[in-house]
Amino acid sequence: MTIFNFLFRKSSIECPRCQGKAFVDWEDIRRLNKELKWTPAPCAYCYGSGKVDKEMLLKVPVDYTYLTIDLTESEMEKIKKGDEATLEKGKMREVFLDNLIKYGEHHYLNNKMDAESIADLYLKTEDENALFAVERKYLIQYFAKIIELKTSELN
Repeated sequence: MTIFNFLFRKSSIECPRCQGKAFVDWEDIRRLNKELKWTPAPCAYCYGSGKVDKEMLLKVPVDYTYLTIDLTESEMEKIKKGDEATLEKGKMREVFLDNLIKYGEHHYLNNKMDAESIADLYLKTEDENALFAVERKYLIQYFAKIIELKTSELN
């Protein structure tokens, strides 16, 4: 390493999302309260390196829901650079997921509906212009997971 590189290198620290493992597991997901929003995968915060620049902590919250490994690299870069339109899209995605979770919990607890019935009802009432579309089979799986978590909370 040249003296120039040494003097101007960015300070890297252990990634607070994956805790340096380069992979977000169920323990991390529970710790960051992202159940029903993330699944285990390589860490998008550090891009699987286990290290992040200190500036990243100032730009993007560790638990920012939208920053996941299934985004395109360009979308991830926009988030990391603080692109307002992309950050707003992420906020809208978070609200969508929060509302979907509440919808599933409500129909399970109050109407005693199963995952398939909740999914069918949701799809019947979903706006054709909805920002986020979900296929029926994935929606059923998602509502089943909501029911599973809600049942474990109640027991």
